[in-house]
Amino acid sequence: MQIRLYNSLTRQVELFEPLQPGLVRMYTCGPTVYAYAHIGNMRAFLCADLLQRVLRVLGGYEVRWVMNITDIDDKTIRGSAPGSPEWLPEMGEQTEDPRENLRRYTRFYEAAFLEDIARLHIRREHLAALPRATDYIPQMQDLVRRIVERGFGYIAAGSVYFDLSAWRQVAPYGRLFPIDPAQIRPGARIDADQYEREEVSDFVLWKGRKPGEPFWEFELHGHALPGRPGWHLECSAMEYALLGLPFDIHTGGIDLKFPHHEDEIAQSWAGYGVDPTRYWVHNEFLEVEGQKMSKSLGNFFTLRDLLQRGLDPLDIRFAMLQAHYRSPYNFTFAGIEAARRARQRVQEYIYALHEEAPAEGMEPDVRALRERVFGHLADDLHTPKAFAELFEFIGATPPTALSARARAELIGFFAELNQIVDVWEIRTRPAEEIPEEIRHLAEQRWRLRQQRRFAEADALREQILQAGYLIKDLRDGYIIERR
Repeated sequence: MQIRLYNSLTRQVELFEPLQPGLVRMYTCGPTVYAYAHIGNMRAFLCADLLQRVLRVLGGYEVRWVMNITDIDDKTIRGSAPGSPEWLPEMGEQTEDPRENLRRYTRFYEAAFLEDIARLHIRREHLAALPRATDYIPQMQDLVRRIVERGFGYIAAGSVYFDLSAWRQVAPYGRLFPIDPAQIRPGARIDADQYEREEVSDFVLWKGRKPGEPFWEFELHGHALPGRPGWHLECSAMEYALLGLPFDIHTGGIDLKFPHHEDEIAQSWAGYGVDPTRYWVHNEFLEVEGQKMSKSLGNFFTLRDLLQRGLDPLDIRFAMLQAHYRSPYNFTFAGIEAARRARQRVQEYIYALHEEAPAEGMEPDVRALRERVFGHLADDLHTPKAFAELFEFIGATPPTALSARARAELIGFFAELNQIVDVWEIRTRPAEEIPEEIRHLAEQRWRLRQQRRFAEADALREQILQAGYLIKDLRDGYIIERR
């Protein structure tokens, strides 16, 4: 299928065409490993995962997907500093070496991140590389040299800065995110990795060494500049090293448009003489119960917080995928419960398709269903429309009425769809061992019903339901199923 995507650079939906036939090179801004990733972060990674799966499954492309690990920036340095309240016992003892402390601190959260995305079925085998920024310091230093030699960077107070005034004489600044020229402060410099558009000024490429911070030796034009890379520089150098420029697609949350992605564009052009990528794909924000997620509001959740509350990570995945990536996603616990029921409804349908069927029966147009569902996914990843088609079909097409041939066709369709959604089992219903206490409650309830003590029987049914099981009454008995 042909894939269409909204390109943040051109602000329109475009037909996707890779630079190399059959191959898509794609880069995702990955986690900054200074804490457990929150669910807003996870939405960005799930959207990127959805995109690369659609490209593979529907577009038929080979996808070379790279997602970086930011293990050196302001936040990781603060967290790994001596005496930091964020240092955990599981990280071991702090040492006298700031770089070793940084390594221990970030490796802890990197491992946690990889565990979290695995729970959400973002599969490691789909990623061509997960590069750490600290493994590409020489490439970053090379990019700084290129930018300075081409007249777009300068040394000041032991650091190296991007000369925004020089850049704006040859190219626009604000291609992804409109910048009011009146907000630009000529000659001003900013060292922070993250800043607001009201602070538009020369940004740091290489930060001079500060006492107690990790650093790397660097010599530039006869100047000794021990220090470390600026955050924005990191992605530009890793993209060039791992994918080559330009590559096809760059993804990330909408919050990264400025300054991070805008600075990537400027750095790559200034240093390598080419745009980093052709298509910029950004997902919208995540809210919680209609409000911005914030620790001060008490609505800040990591994936681990939600799992401790008993939520299934695949229900979370399915819930997030049901919202269009360019629309804000409103996380609610009621929404996750609705996603759980919807996911289970499809799973029960798939199980039923595997049961014995008569040769004769309904034969719906599965090919047309496939074209509608996958057509929506190919059209800018429109999951709401795709799932609406799916549930409309399920509601109108009971599996018990289908012929054996129709069931086989639908099993094939669901297997293909699950390569993208990845929340179901394409198999026969597994035999399940019902706990003895649940069997005992069910037997008590059956006897109460025979005695016409329906109120007491209903109370036991509710107790069984709360334990995660369903009772289905038959003419001469009942069956117990997991909810």
